[in-house]
Amino acid sequence: MKTIFIILLALSTTTAFAFPEAPFNALETTLKGNPNQDYNFEGIVKLSGCSGSLIRFSGQPLTGKAFVLTNGHCLGRPFIAQGEAIINKPKRVRMKIADNKMKFHSVKSTRIIYATMTGTDMAIYELRKTYEEIFDKWGISPLNYIADHPFISTPIEIISGYWERGYRCHIDSFIFQLREDGWIFTDSIKYSSDGCHTIGGTSGSPIIEAGTRDVIGINNTGNERGRECTMNNPCEVDEDGTVAVYKGASYGQQTYQVYTCLRPDFQIDTTMDGCLLQH
Repeated sequence: MKTIFIILLALSTTTAFAFPEAPFNALETTLKGNPNQDYNFEGIVKLSGCSGSLIRFSGQPLTGKAFVLTNGHCLGRPFIAQGEAIINKPKRVRMKIADNKMKFHSVKSTRIIYATMTGTDMAIYELRKTYEEIFDKWGISPLNYIADHPFISTPIEIISGYWERGYRCHIDSFIFQLREDGWIFTDSIKYSSDGCHTIGGTSGSPIIEAGTRDVIGINNTGNERGRECTMNNPCEVDEDGTVAVYKGASYGQQTYQVYTCLRPDFQIDTTMDGCLLQH
């Protein structure tokens, strides 16, 4: 097993990547020297090239199969096209979930419940194990998947399983449209510039309301070089069509929309009246 030594200065100055080519396989690499900064990693997920979180919908039974949230672009290339979604597709992916002592445990998915890169950038995997089985074996409880739209100025934590590190800042604003190459994200979450300069590999990290275990969004992108609306350089577009570019800005996407498409059996049905997810 190879080992990577993380230099703190490099972590703090590296710019964000939107759809990253991961620098190493996180499932086969041991990190040393990385800053944990007293974050709660229980339920945080490490994928080979991304991050994620073990999440549970409000009212979802603990005897049900467990769900993991990450980015749609973390499914890999070719990326999901604008205007498309993946629904209920078998998919076996190995990942690791952290307990409250930051020890990571291997699990596998059986299928993709839902994934898209239109409007938001999210994927939900179903695991082989139930929430109950995961808790009984490793003492890991899921994070709470919140049904409400977040608020400006909310203090947040972005916790990355890939890097085994976290970020703290607050929600600066919501962006009408965030455009990146051929993808359009709506009502995107823009982070304040005082601590959430996320880097490649943090894709799929949950945005957690500070002081809680409530997932209120998902980390996914940032403008790397100050270019306009290109890959790794998303631009902001307002209601009037005015385009703005902020080099170094980092962004996340909304996740509450899932509840508008959630059946009583906690499966996603995009044909439901009022569903806000891409069909």
